[in-house]
Amino acid sequence: MLCQFTVKNFKSIRDEITFDMQAAAISEHEDRIIKDKDNELFLPVSAIYGPNGGGKSNILEALRILTLKVLRPLYAAGDDEKHVIPRKKLVIEPFAFSDKEKKEPTEFEVFFRTEMAEYRYILTIRRDMVLYERLDRIKLDTRRRSALFERDNGEIVLKGAFARLKISDELSDTLPLLSYLGITYRKNEVVNDVLDWFELGIDFMNYGNPMQELRMAIANSDNIKELVLKMIQEMDLDILDFRVEKLEHDRIEVFTKHEVDGYEAELSLSDESSGTKKLFGLLPFIADSLIGGTTLVIDELDAKIHPALLRHIIMLYNDMEVNRKGAQLIFTSHDLSTMNSEVFRRDEIWFAAKGNSQNSRLYSLVEFKNSKGESVRKDAKFDKQYLEGKYGADPYLRRIIDWGSAGA
Repeated sequence: MLCQFTVKNFKSIRDEITFDMQAAAISEHEDRIIKDKDNELFLPVSAIYGPNGGGKSNILEALRILTLKVLRPLYAAGDDEKHVIPRKKLVIEPFAFSDKEKKEPTEFEVFFRTEMAEYRYILTIRRDMVLYERLDRIKLDTRRRSALFERDNGEIVLKGAFARLKISDELSDTLPLLSYLGITYRKNEVVNDVLDWFELGIDFMNYGNPMQELRMAIANSDNIKELVLKMIQEMDLDILDFRVEKLEHDRIEVFTKHEVDGYEAELSLSDESSGTKKLFGLLPFIADSLIGGTTLVIDELDAKIHPALLRHIIMLYNDMEVNRKGAQLIFTSHDLSTMNSEVFRRDEIWFAAKGNSQNSRLYSLVEFKNSKGESVRKDAKFDKQYLEGKYGADPYLRRIIDWGSAGA
């Protein structure tokens, strides 16, 4: 589960911004929040709105880059053929519109939870050089806090559960210590717990992953297939069933089963409409997330599906009878048909837009205050007020209209 993510000096993000999945103390939809074993409350859904070029995608990309920086060395050192490593060098780009920021490092901080604990991981990078790194842990059963390691300008101190681990004197300054521990000590319970979250606990869709099409193969799982079929039937498509056929060289082919006037026929997915193809590219990710209780991150989710299906998917995550394992959906969107108090809590709606210096800012609807210091009412017409520019991030402009009213 993702608890909170903070980034500074990354692409259009100059100043520190924080994206928070912790539930605010507000009264709406109290039955639609994830209650963890220690009674802490978290959000199952969050959507980021804002104009094109406002920085929505960069916020999600920053989170993806952090996970990729940690995981790529593990995959490069392993022999697992299913993990294809992009050849392009991973370079973290700082804010582009300031000579000062170009020379400064990029800072990441993420809080996340597993079954065992809540972790805080900090990584500070200048281009590809690790300047600072830290990992802390809070055990959920005892609430005991402990530091696990700290790395500062090459000096490494291992603490707590990691105190007896040994680190090579020749550790590369481009290699995160967390990645090194994963390569060297993956059988260590705590190391494995942390890296399992980066590898399996959070997933990113449509970021050029060469293995993405293979995700359809997970529909061979009976549970996932059942949920995918249920979502397809919600759209009133005449698809009764489907099957996934694995071909050579890790390729797959999907076949859909139709019935017309009592006659059954099977079609290749390549012969279906573009909308149906998009549906089959998306739904296994959704089903896998809901069944596994993982965090799914999707850029421009609304561009890929019908508004009715978008609402249906959001409500699946909001339904704690369906979302029993605490799955989370985080996405960017322009779709206003779902921006209302029936679908979202105020702390689930976020806005990203640029200030006068081309720097992206991020803020949630629950923390927004107008020029009179008034908060947005929970029964307000969110979509209408957004279109009127009352929340700062005007959907038709690239920057924030009234910076003062955005709580900056």
